[in-house]
Amino acid sequence: MSGGDKLITIAIHTYEKAVILKTLLEREGIEVVIHNVNLIQPVISSGVRVRIHERDLPIALRIIESAQEHENERENNLEVSTVLIPVDFSDYSLKACKIGFDFAHRNDYEVVVLYSYLNAAYSEILPFESDEYEATDFVSYDSTIDKVSNDKMDKFAVMLRGKIAKGELSDVKFTTVVTEGIPETAILNYSKETEPKVIVMGTRGKSKKELIGSVTAEVLDAGKFPVLTIPENMSLNTIDEVRNVVFFSNMRQQDMLSLDAFAHTFGEVPLNIIIIPVVDKKNSGNYEEAIESLLGYCRNRYSYYSFSCIRLVEKDFEVEFDKFARTNKVDLIFIPNKKKNIFARLFNPSVAHKMLFLTDTPMLVVPI
Repeated sequence: MSGGDKLITIAIHTYEKAVILKTLLEREGIEVVIHNVNLIQPVISSGVRVRIHERDLPIALRIIESAQEHENERENNLEVSTVLIPVDFSDYSLKACKIGFDFAHRNDYEVVVLYSYLNAAYSEILPFESDEYEATDFVSYDSTIDKVSNDKMDKFAVMLRGKIAKGELSDVKFTTVVTEGIPETAILNYSKETEPKVIVMGTRGKSKKELIGSVTAEVLDAGKFPVLTIPENMSLNTIDEVRNVVFFSNMRQQDMLSLDAFAHTFGEVPLNIIIIPVVDKKNSGNYEEAIESLLGYCRNRYSYYSFSCIRLVEKDFEVEFDKFARTNKVDLIFIPNKKKNIFARLFNPSVAHKMLFLTDTPMLVVPI
C-alpha cells in the first residue's frame, strides 16, 4: 500500500455519529471504513474509528470543518433570543425601534427589523408612493418594487447605526429582513419561524387614520407571542421610565402565567402595578374575595412590585379608563390576551383590541 493509500483514523465516535460522518464523506466521493463495531449490537458501539485514505485527508478536513460550522450556526440561531420590530420607515416606526432596542439591551437580546411590501398587482394600497413607478409589465414592476424596498431598508439600517453611534439608540446587534406580502401575514409567519421573545410595533395616534393600527390589531388577535405596542404620541422615551403599570385581569388562573412572563421581562425593578378587573357579569360572584386572594398572591410572589386594585364603572369603562390613565400617569398597559376565533373577534373584541385604538399609552399584550 503506497503512502497515499494508507488508512488513517480521522475521528472516533459512537456508532451512530460514525455512520453519519461516513455518509457525509462518501457523498463527496471519499472512501470510508469504520472499525471497532460491535457486530452483535452495533448501535451501542462506542469508540468506533472512522478511517479514510491519507490522500483524502485535506478535503475530508475541509468537509468536516464546514459541517461543524453549519451545525454551530444552526445551534446558535436556535439559542439567540430576538426582539422583532416590524417597520414602515415612518416616525412611529423609529419610536418602536427606540423602545425595542432598549428592551433588547435590557434583556441581552438581538433585534430583527422587518419590512414587508405589497405588490400593487394585488393591492391598491402601497407602503410608499405609487407614482415612483411606471412599470410596463408585471416582471419589471415586481423587480423595481423589490429593489426600492431593499434600498429603503438599507438607508433605514444606516440611520439606525448612526443613532447607535451617537448614543441615541441602545447598542445591540440587529439584522434586517425585507419580504413581500401582506404585513400582518408576513409578521405572523416570520414569528412562527423565529419565535421572538417580543414583537415591538408602532401605532399611529388615536386621532389619525389607523392603517398600521389595524395591522397591529391583527397580530394581537392571531399571534402567539407577546406584543409591545408603541403609540406615535406616547410620552415615554425609554423602557426604563416605566413606573406605573395597569394590569387588566380576567381574574383567572391563566393571568398568573402571563404575570410571570411580565416579571421575567421587566425584572426586579420598582413598579407600581394597578390591577383593573375585567370580568363578565356571570363570573362576578365572590368578587371581593377573588380580589383579596389575587392581591395576596401577587404581593407574596412579586414582593419587589407594589400592587393595588381599582374597579372601573362597566358601562363607562372607556371614558373612566381614559380619565384614570391621565390622572395617574399610566406608563404601560399590560393585558393577558386570550386568542379568539374570527367571529368572537368581530362581535366581541378583546380588551387589548379596544385599548389599541383608544389610548396613547404603550401596551404589552401576552397571549394566554
